Amino acid sequence: MKERYVHGYSKEESDRLVDQANILADILHNNTTYPKGSKVLEVGCGVGAQTLILAKNSPDSKITSIDISETSINMAKSLLKKEFISNVEFQVADLFNLPFEHETYDHIFVCFVLEHLEDPISALKSLKRVLKKEGSITVIEGDHGSCYFYPESKEALKTWECLIECQKTLNCNPMIGREIYPLLKNSGFKNIQVLPKIVYVDSSNPKLVEGFNEKTIIAMVEGVKDQAIDSGMISIESWEKGIKDLYKTTENDGVFFYNFFKGTGIK
Repeated sequence: MKERYVHGYSKEESDRLVDQANILADILHNNTTYPKGSKVLEVGCGVGAQTLILAKNSPDSKITSIDISETSINMAKSLLKKEFISNVEFQVADLFNLPFEHETYDHIFVCFVLEHLEDPISALKSLKRVLKKEGSITVIEGDHGSCYFYPESKEALKTWECLIECQKTLNCNPMIGREIYPLLKNSGFKNIQVLPKIVYVDSSNPKLVEGFNEKTIIAMVEGVKDQAIDSGMISIESWEKGIKDLYKTTENDGVFFYNFFKGTGIK
């Protein structure tokens, strides 16, 4: 999976992930808490952006956070150490070949991982193996097809399409949010519930404009610049105008809308 992570492993991407997690914490982590003593597996923890929120929301649970990238794991360890978090154990591991016994964990948390996989159902079945009977799984994903913004220009739309196409060229799914229900169902989970988590931004909320529009969405698009231009998806002139136009969503009349999806299921 490491080679297929469309956004790369730069310092800028690490900062973006932390900014994104912080600004969306109340929206995405609402009602995600685990009981005292429960064993939780977080999959694809990356640099620890979501891990930090999980650990703070469930301080008495025992969290194991895994990622295939040792570099990311080290960054996650550093992040949580700075926050004096002690209920998380990190481990380098491949979710398709988990080094855990059957039915080890009470709960599993998966956030922004399935979109980067060629075979998400196999991933979910692998996770189901290590989940205890009646244990829960929580899956959160975005859906790049749910993005709307104002003002809109053809160049801004093209830069957004480049983000989608760059991910598709890696056989990944940037629109996977809408598929959470069938993915969980076809992986054998029951009592499935999926809810949209809407992010609507206008200039009445400057903090969200900065945290979501600038530091999350536009930063994510800017991260595929080289891939998009080098592959011939877009010209440098169109790219630069498109990014400039995207920044207009951060101005007084700008509006941005995006849908995340959060699904839960039981083994």
